[in-house]
Order: sequence, then C-alpha cells, then structure tokens
Amino acid sequence: MRKLMWFTVGYAAAAALGTYLLRGGTVLFAALICGLLAAGALRFRENPIVKRAGILLLGAVIGALAFFAYEQIVLRPIAALDGREVALTVRVTDYSWETDYGCAADGTAEIAGRTYKIRFYLNDPAELEPGNTVELRAKLRLTDEGGVHEPTFHRTGGILLLAFQRGECAISQGARQWLDWAADWRHRLTGVIDECFPADAAGFAKALVFGDRTGIDYEASTDFSITGVSHVVAVSGLHVSILCAVVYLFSRKRRFLTAIIGIPMLWCFAAVVGFSPSVTRAVIMQSIMLLALMADREYDPPTALSAAVLLMLANDPLTAASVGFQLSVSSVAGIFLFYSPICEWLKQYLPGRGKTLRGYLERWFTSSVAVTLSANIMTVPLTAVYFETVSLIGVVTNLLVLFVISGIFYGVGLVCLIGVWNLTLGSALAWLVAYPIRYVLAVTHWLSQVPIAAVYTASPYIVLWLVLLYGLLAWLMCSGKKRVALAAVCAVLGLCMSLMLSYLEPLTCAYRVSVLDVGQGQCVVLQSEGSTFLVDCGGDYDDDAADIAARYLLSQGISRIDGLILTHYDRDHAGGVPYLAHRIDIARVYLPQTEDADGCLQGVLDAVPEQVGIDSDTVISFGDAQIRIFPAKMLGSGNDSCASVLFQRGKCDTLITGDLSSSAERELLGDYALPDLEVLIVGHHGSKYSTCAELLEATAPDTAIISVGADNPYGHPTDEVLERLKGAGCAVYRTDLHGTITYRG
Repeated sequence: MRKLMWFTVGYAAAAALGTYLLRGGTVLFAALICGLLAAGALRFRENPIVKRAGILLLGAVIGALAFFAYEQIVLRPIAALDGREVALTVRVTDYSWETDYGCAADGTAEIAGRTYKIRFYLNDPAELEPGNTVELRAKLRLTDEGGVHEPTFHRTGGILLLAFQRGECAISQGARQWLDWAADWRHRLTGVIDECFPADAAGFAKALVFGDRTGIDYEASTDFSITGVSHVVAVSGLHVSILCAVVYLFSRKRRFLTAIIGIPMLWCFAAVVGFSPSVTRAVIMQSIMLLALMADREYDPPTALSAAVLLMLANDPLTAASVGFQLSVSSVAGIFLFYSPICEWLKQYLPGRGKTLRGYLERWFTSSVAVTLSANIMTVPLTAVYFETVSLIGVVTNLLVLFVISGIFYGVGLVCLIGVWNLTLGSALAWLVAYPIRYVLAVTHWLSQVPIAAVYTASPYIVLWLVLLYGLLAWLMCSGKKRVALAAVCAVLGLCMSLMLSYLEPLTCAYRVSVLDVGQGQCVVLQSEGSTFLVDCGGDYDDDAADIAARYLLSQGISRIDGLILTHYDRDHAGGVPYLAHRIDIARVYLPQTEDADGCLQGVLDAVPEQVGIDSDTVISFGDAQIRIFPAKMLGSGNDSCASVLFQRGKCDTLITGDLSSSAERELLGDYALPDLEVLIVGHHGSKYSTCAELLEATAPDTAIISVGADNPYGHPTDEVLERLKGAGCAVYRTDLHGTITYRG
C-alpha cells in the first residue's frame, strides 16, 4: 500500500480547500474534524480500506494545519495593505517588459519583516534588469482580487502583491544574487532565438524551450487549444523527459554518471524557465528517478508523483490553485492509472509483434494513442472548466506532431548554444529547424478548421455529454465486463445528440438575447429567424472577450454572423473584434460616427472588410424581426457619442444604450418614440451617471441586465442605479453574479 500517496491526497485536498474555500478558524475546525476521523479510522487499521482512509485524513489534518500557519505567517501581515499607498524598495529579479502605460517587472520587497515576491508597474518605460533597485511610492493590491479568496495566476506563481506607481521613483544598481544568472541566461537565449529564427518560427521556439508564449500570436494559440496540443508550448514534463533522455544518451547509459550530470542540469533548466509548477513537478520526479537509478533501487512513479506534490504544496500551499500544476499532476496520474488498460485493449487489434516495420508502427501507434487518451481522461474536466473547450481531434493531432517535437527541442537548444558563440552559424541551423516548426503550425491550423474539431461547454448539452462520458468510464472501471465498444457507441451517440440539441435549441426561440459574461465590458448576442447579430465585443481582456463570444457561437454551430454592431470604440466594447474575426466570419460591421479614444477602430477596419457607417437611423430587417440603430447624437463627446440599438420582434423589445449618460438618454427619448421594453441592457455597466429615471419611466422595462465585471475598480453597478431599477420594478440580473444571461421571448 502506497502510504505516501494517500497521505498526499489528503494534504492536497486540505491545501485546495484552504486556497479556494476555507480561511482562518474554519481551517482549524476542519483540521479538528479530520483529526478525530483519522484517529477513529486508524484504530481499525487491520482493514486496508479503513487504513487508507485514516492515512488520507491524517494528511488532511497536517495539510490544514500547514495552510493555517502559512495564512497567519505569510498572508495575514499583508492583508491590511490592500488598496493602501506605501513606500517600497523593490529588488528587481527579472528583466522588465513594456505595457500599454509604461513597463512592469517582478521583484522582491521586504514588508512587515518578511520578503515577498511582487510585480510592480511603472508609469514610464524603463529597461530594468536583475539586481536593479527601485524605490517608489506605490499603491498595493493583493493578488486574490481584494479578498475574494480565488487566487489569480499571479498568486499561484508566488506573487502575492501588485504595486502601481504613485509619484516619482528612483532606479539604481544594487547587488546581484546567485539566482540572477538564470534570468540573465533566459533573457540572453531568448534574444538569440529572436536573432536567429525567422519571425514565423521564433515565437514557437521560445515557447517550446522556455515557456515564453509572448511570441505566439492569437491565431496559433487558438489552433493549439482547439487541437489539444497546448501542452507542447507550455514547458512541462514532456520537455524535461526530452532533456533527461539527452543526458542518458550522452552518459552512455551509465546510471551513476547520468544522475551526477542529469540532476544539476535539470534543476538549472528549471531555474532558467522560471520554476513553473509543471516543470518543478517533472524535475522533482526525474530527480527521484535518477537517484533510484544511481542507488539501484526500484522507482515507483506514483510515489515519486506524491513526493513532488507534497514538496511543492509544503513550500507554497497556493500552488494548488495553479492551472498548470493541476493539469500537470492530472495528466501524469491519468497515465499511471489508464495507460496499461488502454494499451492492452488496443493490442487486441494491433499486437505489434516482431521487429518488422509494421510491428514497430503498431507499437508506436498503440503507445501514442494510449498516452494521449490516458492523460486526457484526467485533464479533460479541467480544460472544460478553465477553458470551456474539449478537443475531439487531440489524439490525431498528437499523432501527427509529437514525433517531431523532440527534434525541434534539440534543434532549438543547439541554435541557442551555437548562436551564443556565432549568430551566423546559429541562423543557418535555425533556418533548418524552422521547417518542422512550420509543419507543426500548419498541421494544427489545418486540423483546427475541421468541423467539430472541438466542442464547448458554453452549451449545457455538452456538459451533460461529459457527465455521460465519465459515467460510462466509471461503469467500465467497475464492471468486470470489458464492453469498450458498447461504451464507445454510447459516447458517440450521446455526442451526436448533444450537438443536435445545441444547434437546434436557439432555432426554437423566436426571440433570443444573450448578454455574455466578458467581465468589465459588453458583448450582446441578438438572435431571431435563424439570424445572429452581435452588439459590441470587449471586456477585461480583448482576446478573452473574443474567446467567450466565439465559444458561445460555435457551441451553437454558428461560425458566421450576419453583422456586428458597435456602439462606440472604447476598448471594453470594441477591443475584441480583431480577435473574434479570426474565429468567426463577420459578414459586416456597423460603425457609428464617433471618436476613437482607445485606438480600436483601425483594428476593426482591418479585421472586417465590409463596413456600414451609421450616421442616421438605420433599420436591419430579417423576417418578423428588426434591429434599429440610433446614431450618436453628440459627436466627439466621449460616452455621449454612443450609438444605441433597439431589437424588436412582435411584443419583445430590447434596448442597448452602450455607455450613454443620463443627459444623452434624455436626448434619445426626445428624438425617438421608444416602446415599453421587455429587456433593458443597463447603460455603462451600471454607472450612476446612466440609466436615468426618465428612461426607466418611459420604457418600463420588465428585466434589466447589467454587463459588469466582478470587483471592478469603478464600483459598478452603483447603489444609485440598483435603487432606480428596484423602484422601476425591474427584475435585475448581473453577469458578475449570474454569468452569461439569456432572455428568450
């Protein structure tokens, strides 16, 4: 019985509960309950099942106590600093990068007697490097979104505070530390890649070796997600195993020499790529394997995985919330659990016997498919939750591209080594390595265009299909009968039924308005008579808003929309359009005559060739439905220069006013006879300066929907607006509380 494995399961569960749900005294209470249960279970340790439960509960007790100590010692001292301005002295630990408003860098700062990792933002561009000291006055923000207790990607990377410059700052050269060499080499080698590789291959090369995805454009990143090979450009166990294989080969398979060379090399590699959770997990496991090999001891992969997880969570319990950590651990666990059964089943049809070419190909096919399927069994639920995407073509993609990844990895590594010494020779080799990179990019792009290459959990029917799928898997595991073919047929039929319902359900509604949860922004889908229009596409992040809109549409089988209407060109309303155009065919875009303060218009013009200017009352009719677009009344005057949209069919009316202020809303009422509304999309995300009492009185909306981001810095929706809506008798729905909201008429 693997005692460490069961202990780690309990420890990890406690860390996850502490990270996401429990804090303070509730953690101690949970530890007490688990301790009592563990004591009771261990009294009957003769029963192996009860004994496992006791060890698991003991792990949960230790994990809960460790998390409580971490919270009190590390998190509590900085909790009171959220939103405060303080004087900071930050030691820079990595090279800075440009932002839209200046630059940003990571560093460490001593706060309340402890040293914390911090990401700081300066108002002006600056070229910072490890060892620099920055003295500034800054406003601090906790990376748990101000106390929501759901860590952001900053916090799961060990960064607990964000600092935003207020006033002047001073930069000086401080003392360098030993770990600065890792950042220096990462910076230098990524620079070599940029110098040596062609532009279309450099981004992939940097992502493959260093996990730096800044050079991967939106289209390629989307292709990787759809085809299920995003793990290729996220440095993980795959890359560590490739590096370990090189060491094993060059040491001529000598166990002691392999360990002596391999372990330091693996940890140096982890340092250079920044100790990402997936790499750290893989390096710990490989180090344990090499030590076992050196000592001629048996290597047990589940125990090694348990040790890696336990060490990482003991160092930082918040690692439990890292998506990369969860995917990495889940994929390895899936391989341990399901690889052998899947291989045995496949060997019934592809035995792979002998040393012939056919036997070799059958063994390669069986092993590749088994690895991909076994890893996906554990990771699909995570990708469905975090990315709302389930790749159906991932097995095919992995078969077509993974066999060249090792060669590309070795090639990029050689380019880095040679390029440091001679850029000309490095560029010559990079010219050759670029061709297999282009092959990978071409294959993933081509496969991403295959119909139903992926399905999306924006459709509830796909969620139900996933439940069915894992129900069938549980049945296969519990049943002594290996009815794999029957389960596969049921899974395929369930998928077909889910897709059919997903595609048909919107057509059953004569009138449908969906306000997508894009955070602090707006994207509204209008559907009737088989036609689909979007009003605005923007949110917290441009690409995220586009992804949310694309997944929503594609989940209904819609790859082309009849039109996109923009109320104005603020980034939170128009920033996602160029990205959306990569995934959805937009027939035409309707453009108001208004100012372009955020510089989004040119991107829209480049993305959608067919454009219709809105300088007068415009009506778009389709069947019994129509969309009226009211032009901006006050040109060039900020939010008051928004266009407005009225969507009508029969007795159903929806009004979208963009960011119009109360004075502009009164102008709108004076110019047009607005009907009583079934739905009002509340103006300016619930700002107190919009959605005036006169508008509510004139239109008497039954339902008010607010598109707003959770914990946004503007305080939207304001209490004043909520009171006005309540006084008007509206049923109020908010995307920050209810997610995507759909009205059916």
